Amino acid sequence: MKNLVLILIIPLFFLVGCSGGNGGKNEKNVYAIIPAPLSLSEMPGKFIFREKSTIVLSPLNESTRLSADFLASMVKNATGYELQVKEGSKVPNGSVLMAVDTSVKNPEGYTLTISKGKIVVKAGSPVGMFYAVQTIRQLMPPEVEKPFSGQAVTLSVPCCEIKDEPRFVYRGMHLDVGRHMFPVETIKRYIDLLAMHKFNYFHWHLTEDQGWRIEIKKYPKLTEVGAFRKETIVGHAGKKPQVFDGKPYGGFYTQNEVREIVKYAASKFITVIPEIEMPGHSLAALASYPELSCTGGPFEVGTKWGIFEDVYCAGKEETFKFLEDVLTEVMELFPSKYIHIGGDECPKTRWKKCPLCQKRIKQEGLKDENELQSYFIRRIEKFLVSKGRKLIGWDEILEGGLAPEATVMSWRGVAGGIEAAKQNHDVIMTPTRYFYLDYYQTEPDNEPLAIGGYLPLETVYSFDPRFEELTEEQYKHILGVQGNVWTEYISTPEHLEYMACPRMFAISEVGWTQASKKDFEDFLARFNVQRARYDAMNLNYFKGEYRNTRSRKQ
Repeated sequence: MKNLVLILIIPLFFLVGCSGGNGGKNEKNVYAIIPAPLSLSEMPGKFIFREKSTIVLSPLNESTRLSADFLASMVKNATGYELQVKEGSKVPNGSVLMAVDTSVKNPEGYTLTISKGKIVVKAGSPVGMFYAVQTIRQLMPPEVEKPFSGQAVTLSVPCCEIKDEPRFVYRGMHLDVGRHMFPVETIKRYIDLLAMHKFNYFHWHLTEDQGWRIEIKKYPKLTEVGAFRKETIVGHAGKKPQVFDGKPYGGFYTQNEVREIVKYAASKFITVIPEIEMPGHSLAALASYPELSCTGGPFEVGTKWGIFEDVYCAGKEETFKFLEDVLTEVMELFPSKYIHIGGDECPKTRWKKCPLCQKRIKQEGLKDENELQSYFIRRIEKFLVSKGRKLIGWDEILEGGLAPEATVMSWRGVAGGIEAAKQNHDVIMTPTRYFYLDYYQTEPDNEPLAIGGYLPLETVYSFDPRFEELTEEQYKHILGVQGNVWTEYISTPEHLEYMACPRMFAISEVGWTQASKKDFEDFLARFNVQRARYDAMNLNYFKGEYRNTRSRKQ
């Protein structure tokens, strides 16, 4: 009953009492857009798509055609109409004009004018045009998300004027496929959700202790050996005694599948950032090529979660040759300017006892093993920069000195990100307290097993990456935000959706919407309207309590 009250009351924040459209004088226009736009002016009436409606593009090219085709597919899903797409600058009555316009300064920005007679989109670039289409999509009825039933429905969108652009240039979501991997179609559906909510980066965590998930032609054992573990721990890793399921688990993405996913994401204006973990979280690689370790092995692919002491040997030249070869193939598959190399949770136990690592410390004039890790990261960064790429690492790469041009993902809170920004390094904020979506989103008693923690929707939404410690110049290094989905305890596509949604929608608004426009009650109201859309998509989202109930109990 509590949720029903929310649905009935909260829409007062955004319901507009203008008449028009097909529903008569009592019908109200609803503008439930996630993430919320920069400004929205309400107008009476509705635009209705008709069989003779057209989409006019200025200019018509491969990039702008992506947005036109997407909009046409939405219309076809609901009506069966095959809208004609043509080039031009004038829009006939009942049609849509989408134009790249230099008056829109932000390349991701757009203006959207919906009147009874036409829809006009002006965008700073084809990507802004695509975001305008996603806004139109969210203003359409939920039927557009379903395959055409054979019976046309009246497809309308409420009249309004919208000016919109993102707050941050980086708006990302992460997915770990090292612990558990997911079919190509699931990855595409995940990307679809990102596109709908105006994310522009997909961070794909491809290698782990428990599995190597990307085909590397030069090193076939990485997938022959490293992609498979003999069994998987049951329940929480810290539970005693530990129990294993005794079932082999594994798989990997072929290079053709990787290309398919990268191309699919690009069609949604999403950049895929690959992560190849180093120097830690490398047990699957060491099981494949034990000579890259400090001890020589043998090793087996990890069967439980946690941190392992065996890592790449920083004293061997063969290690760097291997990693440069791997990254070369990775860069051939991923056009992203960013390449993520992990850099987190690397124990120094083996390095402290390894003669070759100690020799490297002495030869390079390093103070300790922390500086050895910094040497490792700097050397990899130099290689990536020589290929025209930029390195991203988790905030541990700050320890021992930060590589010259590295971008830091601040996950252990915000302190690492603030420190990196003070050193004039770019930063992406992804703190566990707000953006780790493997945490429970309500009390765990009736929830699927998760890693722990408590992260309700309200807390996710509350994050604001603005810090008093930073000057205006330093603040410019905060590129944006990212949500992370680690999959130790997430093994099915349904569970993945359940843990990501709707919390990823809140993250989209943190990254896109200006802080002055954010309001959790209003967000919840818009989400409650959009639930009909998510239901039409058969999305397995969390439907429990969205508020921080613990803070209210204290």
